[in-house]
Amino acid sequence: MWRHGKKCVIFAVAAAVLLAAAAAAAVRDERRTYIVHMASSAMPNDFAEHGEWYAASLQSVSDAATVMYTYDTLVHGYSARLTRAEAEALESQPGVLLVNPEVRYELHTTRTPEFLGLDRAEALFPQSNTASDVIVGVLDTGVWPERPSYDDTGFGTVPAGWKGKCEEGNDFNASSCNKKLIGARFFLTGYEAAKGPVDTSKESRSPRDNDGHGTHTSSTAAGSAVRGADLLGYAAGTAKGMAPHARVATYKVCWTGGCFSSDILKAMEVAVTDGVDVLSLSLGGGTADYYRDSIAVGAYSAMERGIFVSCSAGNAGPGAATLSNGAPWITTVGAGTLDRDFPAHVVLGNGKNYSGVSLYSGKPLPTTPVPFIYAGNASNSSMGALCMSGSLIPDKVAGKIVLCDRGTNARVQKGFVVKDAGGAGMLLANTAANGEELVADAHILPGAGVGEKAGDALRAYASSDPNPTASIVFAGTQVGIKPSPVVAAFSSRGPNTVSSGVLKPDMIAPGVNILAAWSGSVGPSVLPGDNRRVGFNIISGTSMSCPHVSGLAALLRAAHQDWSPAAIRSALMTTAYTGYPNGNGILDVATGLPATPLDFGAGHVDPSKATDPGLVYDITAADYLDYLCAINYGPMQIAALTKHSTEACSANHTYAVTALNYPSFSVTFPAAGGTEKHTRTVTNVGQPGTYKVTASAAAGSTPVTVSVEPSTLTFTKAGEKQSYAVSFAAAAMPSGTNGFGRLVWSSDHHVVASPIAVTWT
Repeated sequence: MWRHGKKCVIFAVAAAVLLAAAAAAAVRDERRTYIVHMASSAMPNDFAEHGEWYAASLQSVSDAATVMYTYDTLVHGYSARLTRAEAEALESQPGVLLVNPEVRYELHTTRTPEFLGLDRAEALFPQSNTASDVIVGVLDTGVWPERPSYDDTGFGTVPAGWKGKCEEGNDFNASSCNKKLIGARFFLTGYEAAKGPVDTSKESRSPRDNDGHGTHTSSTAAGSAVRGADLLGYAAGTAKGMAPHARVATYKVCWTGGCFSSDILKAMEVAVTDGVDVLSLSLGGGTADYYRDSIAVGAYSAMERGIFVSCSAGNAGPGAATLSNGAPWITTVGAGTLDRDFPAHVVLGNGKNYSGVSLYSGKPLPTTPVPFIYAGNASNSSMGALCMSGSLIPDKVAGKIVLCDRGTNARVQKGFVVKDAGGAGMLLANTAANGEELVADAHILPGAGVGEKAGDALRAYASSDPNPTASIVFAGTQVGIKPSPVVAAFSSRGPNTVSSGVLKPDMIAPGVNILAAWSGSVGPSVLPGDNRRVGFNIISGTSMSCPHVSGLAALLRAAHQDWSPAAIRSALMTTAYTGYPNGNGILDVATGLPATPLDFGAGHVDPSKATDPGLVYDITAADYLDYLCAINYGPMQIAALTKHSTEACSANHTYAVTALNYPSFSVTFPAAGGTEKHTRTVTNVGQPGTYKVTASAAAGSTPVTVSVEPSTLTFTKAGEKQSYAVSFAAAAMPSGTNGFGRLVWSSDHHVVASPIAVTWT
């Protein structure tokens, strides 16, 4: 028996080894999309053009693969479906810089102009008529062109240099574009290579938006003014984008199964060639070195061509180091709230009242109290409290208001589950994961969301009272909410994990309960069973805050046509505000405490001041190249990212991350403390004047010494540059400690502020 047992063990081990080897071989033989970065200057003389060279390089490692896309503007190279072995063989070939596996990106999913002060846009932006020559390119899920947000009344001829087009496809004709929506394209080669052909019974193989996200973001950035806009009676008023006179071009790169980097990079390249002035991308794919991040790669070359690139920070907050799109040449935007809310009041049978939010519009509940039950007490499933599909017992919930825990499945989907089980209404309770953050939803039955504290009280009441009852009162739209803004809990936070020397996010903008145009294909919840159709929808996410900044950048580009992308970002950052009129700091809804630069960057955008910032921190492509040398990127990595020579970094030059002319300061000390010196140069874009500096930082009650030399800067003319140095010194602190502060240059007419974040590692 022992011998037979030993043989069985040996055979089992051998079989496991063979299975592991087979699995490894299968992985190596499995084809996936790779983006191949080539050194353009290395093309042999045997080839007449780069496309021939690309095809030949591919054929040298694979008989089966074909070129999917060629890239000629933002990067040099191509994409193809390869096995891992073929990709490794290709990477060792002459002229090949990098072979990057494709990445799947995800979407970061009215009153805003008034909240930002843009109802007085003509006074704030005296050159705003030239905004009709500014073109905002939006990479997203496409566009629903029939919405009045794309009305071209009053627009002149399309700018002469525009090279874009309106691509046709099912449900989309060339006539769908006009003098407002001047371009609409779609990109799906990478998507279909990974996921198979698009199912045209579910989504259009065209620029048409069947999701709603792209229509919402593009109309937020630059939608025309639409009177009488609302969602089911909520947020009624005039809806318009940040730059209503700008033109819009949409590039559909996101489909039901996601957004793929080969498509995104090609769309960015085409958009740049078409002639956009601003690129807006409300999507992300986590963090990666910049040379492996297709959005960062494309944005670098776009920046070199003077194009402002704005990206969402992500919805992975409130945890630290959760943001994406952190490259310093990208403007990274977090989310805050508006001063508008959609209150719903919950009244329990014990007389207690709790406040929540809702966008429900339909048949109301009875005027008398309704029986109330906690979903966890109405299910035989361990997941019953979450109101998962099929988890509720109809006999226990019929005719009752059901309390569901938030999480796992979609918020509105829980209402479908309650309704299908015969429930009369739903209350959605936050757990610790969401705290007191409330996001309004267009529920399909009488329903409202409540915070964690209220949820705890509702659960306790439903479980202890022998005959619990409840009612929900919907209070419509309320404005003037204070405090506002607050940082949204979902908004992703710093520090920047790719390079701690650059503070991210850069700023926050409105991203909670934003009203904008919507697709005609789906209901406001986007769920399959939602048959409601609306012209506008209210949704939340850094996906919504990003196009706010994209639109503001378009306004600034129109007002200051000679400003670089870095100058535009600087103006938005140094004029942002970090406190309320009463002097208290902007709050973080996740903690209830004042937010920090790791939460909101420089603060909340203030376009009324950004148009006249006084001073700007400008950054050139050469400065960014020095920065890449400072973070020790190698020749091949820099060439793949920037297309510059593999000898971009000189051995005779000293590079420092602290020399990047960024409008913020990210300072890193070892746990033992120490000193760190930063240098900056400011350019006068205002009137002559003298600026004096104040600067301070602290970690709790422990001060960080901040010294600025010189402490006074005098400018005699516009365009004049002055440099200064900042020295930081700190004592020992436990590893992981953070400190914060501000550096402010003030003159008689301007305040130019920069955030400071200090970390002990």
